[in-house]
Amino acid sequence: MIVEGFNCAIECLKANYPIEKIIISNERIEKIDELLNLAKQKNVSIEKVAKQELDKITKSQHHQGVISFVKKYRYYDINDIFNCAQEKGEEPFILILDSIADPHNLGALIRTAECLGVHGVIIPENRACEVNETVFKTSAGAVAKMKVVQVINLSQTIEKLKRLNVWCYALEAGEKTLSNTNLSGAVALVVGSEGKGVSKLVRKTCDETISIPLKGEINSLNASNAGAIAMYEVLRQRSK
Repeated sequence: MIVEGFNCAIECLKANYPIEKIIISNERIEKIDELLNLAKQKNVSIEKVAKQELDKITKSQHHQGVISFVKKYRYYDINDIFNCAQEKGEEPFILILDSIADPHNLGALIRTAECLGVHGVIIPENRACEVNETVFKTSAGAVAKMKVVQVINLSQTIEKLKRLNVWCYALEAGEKTLSNTNLSGAVALVVGSEGKGVSKLVRKTCDETISIPLKGEINSLNASNAGAIAMYEVLRQRSK
């Protein structure tokens, strides 16, 4: 995969994500010494080329003078999420994404999840965006540090999590709100697709439905924004 941007390269290097090589512009790039030193430590080759060469490769036109050639994302197993939580001495904190189709939303959600202490993200194999180049860039490289699990059936996965004592909440409109819900234990938040929200079967499988109270005339939030608010509330309650 071709991953564009300075921050993506830095985070991939820090996370020891498999990088074949990094090409950079021979023009001046801010903080380039940090990248060069880190690449040297990780034994990743750096190639300097004319900016025009990067422009030929780029898909987004926003490469910032840095393009990394990385291995295709390797998905994790649910057990990896629980092991991560155990290693940190924390209750499992999981984000489940029900058919998020926009790679920008997926990338933004993964970035927020990494920032707010989520141990893993679960996505379905079908009718949903995969971890691709756009997700890498939008997440600012956070995907290299996040355990993303791809499953065949979300409802069955939620049932499995419930058997493992993880309380699963569907983020949908309803009477019970985030702030009135105890989110301090092992928890999984389910964020629905951009157009239809959480599917009926997935919502039914969850333990509860919780909502974000809204006061404006618009009655819904973008999926990545809604997920960010909900994840922060979990972190806030855990930090008490």
